[in-house]
Amino acid sequence: MSEPKITPCLWFNFNAEEAVAHYLSVFPNSRIASTTRYGDAGPGPAGAVMTILFEIDGARLLALNGGPQFAFTPALSLIVNCESQAEVDRLWAGLGDGGKPGQCGWIADRYGVNWQIVPSVVPRLMQSGDAAAIERAMQAIMPMTKLDAAAIEKAFAGGNP
Repeated sequence: MSEPKITPCLWFNFNAEEAVAHYLSVFPNSRIASTTRYGDAGPGPAGAVMTILFEIDGARLLALNGGPQFAFTPALSLIVNCESQAEVDRLWAGLGDGGKPGQCGWIADRYGVNWQIVPSVVPRLMQSGDAAAIERAMQAIMPMTKLDAAAIEKAFAGGNP
């Protein structure tokens, strides 16, 4: 794994190991790169996991067992571009297990991390330059929780979703 300039750090309430294990079970192309542990200086218990550097489909993330001081909000989300509706459905089910669905393809997982599960057709349609078609697609997307690629494409083309 090469060293990227930027690595997102996800602050967990001492459940980083559980969260990373869950993410690795949801995303097949994922792995743990390294784990560090607290020493005698703390602030966590000596020997307890402090950080887990992991990779999901080429994206590098760091999970930190930081404690209850901070919680995740939708102000930061991880976008997952999905090649098929089957992938959208699989990831939605895996990340949504114990989580809370939001609007427009957003879902907060059981740890509070916010994800956007997006069919790859959506960015392509949004970059089409056809303002009327984009508006129709957005009208279809706005009331959805899990995004439905076929319904979005139909609305974009001028049909009722």
